[in-house]
Amino acid sequence: MSPELDRTRPVWRQVAAAVETRIADGTYPVGARVPSVVELASEFGVAASTAQKVLAHLKAEGLIRAEVGLGSFVAKRPDQPPAQPDA
Repeated sequence: MSPELDRTRPVWRQVAAAVETRIADGTYPVGARVPSVVELASEFGVAASTAQKVLAHLKAEGLIRAEVGLGSFVAKRPDQPPAQPDA
């Protein structure tokens, strides 16, 4: 099931917020593998380049770490939950 995205706002930020929420609530605990570019693109119905941008952002924030040939893994939980979009 693909979550509904607000196409009037940057989609990559919405996907990044969804993954960050999953990290914060323990769906993806520290050390767990996070979805790959292909898995994110499929789940959210976005381009692979968008999913790549999501993972790059989360890595830059220090929330995930990438291991060549293995995937990306949760490095730490966020200090505070991501801001929820206005309804």
